[in-house]
Amino acid sequence: MLEITNAQRAEVLTQALPYIQKYNGKIVVVKYGGNAMINDELKQQVMEDVVLLHLIGVKVVLVHGGGPEMTETLKKIGKESVFCDGLRVTDKETAEVALMVLAGKINKNLVNLLQAKGGKAIGISGIDGHMIDCEMKDEKLGYVGKIKKVDVSPVTDLLEQGYIPVVSTVGCDKKGNVYNINADTAAAHIAGEMKASRLITLTDIAGIMKNKDDADSLIRKVDLNDIEDLIAQGVITGGMIPKVECCIDAIKCGVHKVIILDGRVPHAILIETLTDEGAGTMVVSDLKKNAGF
Repeated sequence: MLEITNAQRAEVLTQALPYIQKYNGKIVVVKYGGNAMINDELKQQVMEDVVLLHLIGVKVVLVHGGGPEMTETLKKIGKESVFCDGLRVTDKETAEVALMVLAGKINKNLVNLLQAKGGKAIGISGIDGHMIDCEMKDEKLGYVGKIKKVDVSPVTDLLEQGYIPVVSTVGCDKKGNVYNINADTAAAHIAGEMKASRLITLTDIAGIMKNKDDADSLIRKVDLNDIEDLIAQGVITGGMIPKVECCIDAIKCGVHKVIILDGRVPHAILIETLTDEGAGTMVVSDLKKNAGF
C-alpha cells in the first residue's frame, strides 16, 4: 500500500472540504448491486464509503438487490432461475425466497457490516410500513412488482433519528402478496419520492460509453434530451436501457442528478462525491441548467 505523510492526508481532507460542505444535510440514495456486492473487498469499501458520508452529515439511504444470492439459494432448493426481458420470473415460492434472502440474509448482513464500520444502520424492506405498494407487472413474470406508490416516511423517520436506512427491494399489495422488485426501479422511485440530491447506482460497467469496448469513450455527462438519440444510435443498448430508463424516471420525479457508477472501482462513491474527478456517467435533466450542485 502507498504510504502518505500526515501533511498529504491533511491536504486530501482540505481538498474534500468544499464537497463535504455541499453534501452536508443532503439526501443521497445509493443503489447497491453488481460485482461490488459479491466481491468481499469491494463490499468492505462500499460500506466504508457509506459510513464516512454518514459521519460527515450526508443523509445516505442504501437500497440493495441481491440477484446472484437469489439464484444461488434457488439452486440449492432445486429450483431453476428463469428470466424474461431481463427480469426473474417469480412464482409464489420464488417470491418467498426473495423475501427470505433479500429482506433477511442480505439486508441484515449489510446492517451488520455498516455497524462494524462505525455506522448506525437499520434494515427495512418495502413491506415494512407498506412502504412499497405493488401490483403484478406482467402475468408472464408472476410476482414481479410494478410499483404503484411509495411511502418513504419509514425511511425519513430513520434518517431523522440518525440511522442509515438499508432497504431491501421487496414489496406487497393490499392482499398481502409479496413481490420481487427490480432494485434499480425501486431505488429510482424512493429517490424520486424523497427528492434526493443524488441517486448513485452502482453497476459493473464504467458508465455510458460511446464504444462499449473502450473505457476512454466514457460519456461523463448526459441530459434527458440526448438519451433518446444515444439509444437510437445504438450507444445505449441491452441491459443499459432499463438502467437509463430508471435514471430518467428518478429525474422526472425530482432527483437532482443520477450517477451511473462503476462499482468495480475501489471507493468509487467517495471519488464521485468528494473529488472534482468524479466517476461514471452523470444524468441530469438539462446540462445547461445543471452546471453546479
